[in-house]
Amino acid sequence: MDLVTPGFGLIFWTTLTFLLLVFILKKFAWGPILSAVKEREESIDNALKSAEKAREDMKNLQADNEKILAEARAERDAMLKEGRELRNQTIQGAKDVAKAEADKIMASAQEQIELQKKAAMTELKNHVAALSIDMAEKILRRELSDAKRQEALINEMLEEIK
Repeated sequence: MDLVTPGFGLIFWTTLTFLLLVFILKKFAWGPILSAVKEREESIDNALKSAEKAREDMKNLQADNEKILAEARAERDAMLKEGRELRNQTIQGAKDVAKAEADKIMASAQEQIELQKKAAMTELKNHVAALSIDMAEKILRRELSDAKRQEALINEMLEEIK
């Protein structure tokens, strides 16, 4: 059983070696290892912060893009509405001008018809008057020449009237 129970010297030298190893590791290895781990931790933390900032920037850009798209759509809709209104106004204006021109042409045509009608009536009246004068002249010539003829002429004219 001596092998299982360590002696005082063995414990002393093992402890001394362990402490010396801890001191050497602390002096030469743990400092650089801990500083490398700390640097790595800081770089990871910075990368996470950068990623978070980039994510927020992307959200802001996406929100700005959506806002710009909404404004562009609203502006497009306004332009289309304005274009439709302008088109309708132009069409209505053209219709009004065409209607006014048509009314003028119709009024002018009616005036021309009325003038031609009056001219035809005047010409007809003049022609009837001329015929009446010719008839009266012929009647007066016959009337003055003979009484029998006057009677015959009156009978003849009565026959024509009937």
